[in-house]
Amino acid sequence: MAGELPGAYKILLQQNVIFYNKLSEPQKFQFEDRVQHFLSSVKITGVGTEVEDIDRTLAGASAIIPIFAFPDWEYNNLHEILLYPETFNEQFEQTGNDRPVMGMVGSGAMNHIMILSKHALREGFSNKTDKNNTALHEFIHLIDKTDGDTDGIPETLLQHQYVLPWVNMIHKNIKEILKDNSDINPYGATNQAEFFAVVSEYFFERPDLMRRKHPELYDMLEKMFRKDEMSHS
Repeated sequence: MAGELPGAYKILLQQNVIFYNKLSEPQKFQFEDRVQHFLSSVKITGVGTEVEDIDRTLAGASAIIPIFAFPDWEYNNLHEILLYPETFNEQFEQTGNDRPVMGMVGSGAMNHIMILSKHALREGFSNKTDKNNTALHEFIHLIDKTDGDTDGIPETLLQHQYVLPWVNMIHKNIKEILKDNSDINPYGATNQAEFFAVVSEYFFERPDLMRRKHPELYDMLEKMFRKDEMSHS
């Protein structure tokens, strides 16, 4: 057993996590339990920075938000999160001018490890009006990777009959982004995996706006993340 989530962490959830605040009281207890379980099974290590309660709380929340509708979900492909103070480069270096990376899921020797910028982790929850959340983005990549491929087609979430419509939707939206005719983060046009991660951030960060601007996309993501069922539980 992971024990109970410390009271200080519950207060930090209330102060920082909109998703948590919208849950019913029984769902909040479930969310707290699952954050505690996650934090007891995944190590968070500061690299040149101290890991504070707020960092643990937000990392745990980022992990649970996208899979909250799946009570038995475990991140079997993650053992440790390395927290860097700021951005870094593809070689995980924290110095030099070219450090564009805010978060990354490691591969090869860094397999089962996620690297996050502490600044980006906090910023993802402090800015309530943007559609971006770095930690959430990286956990979406992990969910995508569960079926063996980080390809933007999360077979663990996507019922078979929706795969082709989803792929068509990806390509249609990427075209719109490239034509500068979309409010979706342009990074989503990089490839299918980045598109899935970027629109999932949007879905969880600004659901009402997405429902209004991209109803088809919203409905598809709701099917994947089972958010419609969750609201009735």
